[in-house]
Amino acid sequence: MEDKNKFYTCKDDRVFKEIFMKKENKDLLIALLESILDIKIKELKYLNLEKNVDNISVRRKHFDLHVKTETENIHIEVNSEMKKYVRLRNASFLFDTYSHEVLRGNDYDEDTLFVQINFTWGLGEHSKYFDTSKDENINIFMLRNNNGKPYINNLEIIEFFSKLCYSKDEKLIDKYKYVIMMDLGKKDLEKLSKNDKVVNRYMSEIERVNEDPEFREYMSAEEDNRKIENSLRKEYIEEGIEQGTRLAKLEAAKKMKEKGIDDSVISEVTSLTIEEIENL
Repeated sequence: MEDKNKFYTCKDDRVFKEIFMKKENKDLLIALLESILDIKIKELKYLNLEKNVDNISVRRKHFDLHVKTETENIHIEVNSEMKKYVRLRNASFLFDTYSHEVLRGNDYDEDTLFVQINFTWGLGEHSKYFDTSKDENINIFMLRNNNGKPYINNLEIIEFFSKLCYSKDEKLIDKYKYVIMMDLGKKDLEKLSKNDKVVNRYMSEIERVNEDPEFREYMSAEEDNRKIENSLRKEYIEEGIEQGTRLAKLEAAKKMKEKGIDDSVISEVTSLTIEEIENL
């Protein structure tokens, strides 16, 4: 059941896409990227979000956002929670793009920066997998040798954590206020805006999204599906499905279909393809 008082923020990748993927909001995306990369963007092109994969056992990757400027090829990934596999998965997406696009003709492209920006909104129970002792808000990763010299200069991963908004460093807050605004409610957005045109434009867009009944219905259904998925995952893991045979997965999928569970949820839980599930 939908919580009518809930205010959806860009902590959710769907909300992020609803705002920053709209071409009429390109100015918002440019302002966000300029503040993060410390560059000036004259042109911004939206690229295909679907990426074919070489391994037929792996489902196609859908980027949260993929854009290109004059000198940067940029992935953006929104992680509503930190799980152990998140960094490995996201890095594999970036390396795959790099390997396919860095070679142009007979020459390697050293001028384009391939950068992935990860917005990670919570470490939660998985904080033990990451070094949080320094209370870092931003991590920047490059391939370097043991002396700190770059192995290559045109590949970079930038990772933001939600705790950035709790920083007491006013200069840091001002620099990254367009990152911070993405997970603020109405009252905090009003405090942050201080006549900033970008934050005010963002406020109007996030309110538009939250007032859209179709979007709220979609989000409510997504949350319900996620709860079902988590509960089913626990149930079938306990039955040994993750370590089980293909036959066991097919049998579990049949049971879920009989209960009226959506095929996409069944696929997520069992790792079977949609086509396999439809053919049951």
